[in-house]
This record gives sequence, C-alpha cells and structure tokens, in this order.
Amino acid sequence: MDEVRDETTQTAGGKLVDVILDEASIARSTPDVEHDRAVAIYDLIEENHFQPVGHPVAEYVLRLSVIEKKLVFEIRDGRGEAVVTHVLSLSPLRKIVKDYDMICQSYYEAIRHATPSQIEAIDMGRRGVHNEGSTILMERLDGKVTVDMPTARRLFTLVYALHWKG
Repeated sequence: MDEVRDETTQTAGGKLVDVILDEASIARSTPDVEHDRAVAIYDLIEENHFQPVGHPVAEYVLRLSVIEKKLVFEIRDGRGEAVVTHVLSLSPLRKIVKDYDMICQSYYEAIRHATPSQIEAIDMGRRGVHNEGSTILMERLDGKVTVDMPTARRLFTLVYALHWKG
C-alpha cells in the first residue's frame, strides 16, 4: 500500500504574520543596527515562507529570544496558540555573527567616509558573510522549520540583532 503524504505539512506554504524580538534578549544599539532590525522585521512579515515541519500550512507568529546562550524559536499560530518551540545552540552561529558584526561596523563607517567603490566592495563582503550565516541558520532549522533563502536572510539579520546583549 502506497504511503499518502499530506502536502500541507511538507512544503514551505506557511507564512509569518508577526515577529516579536524578546526585549529581555536584546539591548538598544546604534541607529544603523536599529534600522536594519526594523527593516528586517518589516520585510520578513511582508514576504516569507515559514513552515514548521509536521504542522499545517497556516499563519504563524514567531517570538525570537536568547536564553542561556541558546536561540529560542517560539512559534504560535495566528490565534496565539502554541505550536512548537525549538531551542538551538548558538555555537555554530557565533563565529559568523562576530564576522558579520565586524564587517557591518566597517560598512557603517565606510558609508560616512569612503568612496562609492570602497563601500561597494565592503558591501559585497557583507552580503557574502550574511549569505553564509543564512545558510547555517537554514541548516540549523532543517527538519524543524522549512524556510527559503530570503526568509533565512531576514531571520539571520534578527539573530544578529539578538547578539548585542548575548
């Protein structure tokens, strides 16, 4: 007898309708970082593919926090009912977040003082490190939450935002 698959739980058809960053996990930062954080949340809610594995296609709310040096993805449905919580070690992301922080600081400084070609070169490096971090995050979420690369990129920006206090 052939196994019947429920396609609603196998695709990235779900969508985030809200993202909440735990205020206890973050600290206020520079205006540049605050801006990146706000843009990432806005862009993430506007367009994303976020599907908790084994759950129906639906609208989801994500609360991100860092607790005891672990990244916590608390996922609720659109009605506020708990769906699943995933706790991920930050260790695999720690080095890439540090690298990304360093290159972001260089980028923000370059915007103020460098030539357009210097800014472009730094930005290319920044995007490369960002993509690497996004790929690591996708790997960490594998088997837990299905996301596409643009969603992973925006989530990585938020993970980076959480590093400020942790």
